[in-house]
Amino acid sequence: MTHIAQDLHEIFPDDAELLRRLKADDRHFQALAARFDTLDTSVHHIEAEDEAASDVRLESLKKQRLAVLDEIAATLTQARAA
Repeated sequence: MTHIAQDLHEIFPDDAELLRRLKADDRHFQALAARFDTLDTSVHHIEAEDEAASDVRLESLKKQRLAVLDEIAATLTQARAA
């Protein structure tokens, strides 16, 4: 299965303005977004067979990406409530 790299704006389309604001003003969120992009790109390259990796490494990257995405979602929820 080929992974299609996604932008956070595609994953959270209803929060586009909030994403822009957090990316501009919140250093922790900037780091989370950058980490998500790095992990997502790595997964994409491995699944597209542009980069070799074991199944264990691929699954580890996917779990890390999901954990970062969960933290991003929690941050968005908190920001909406503020």
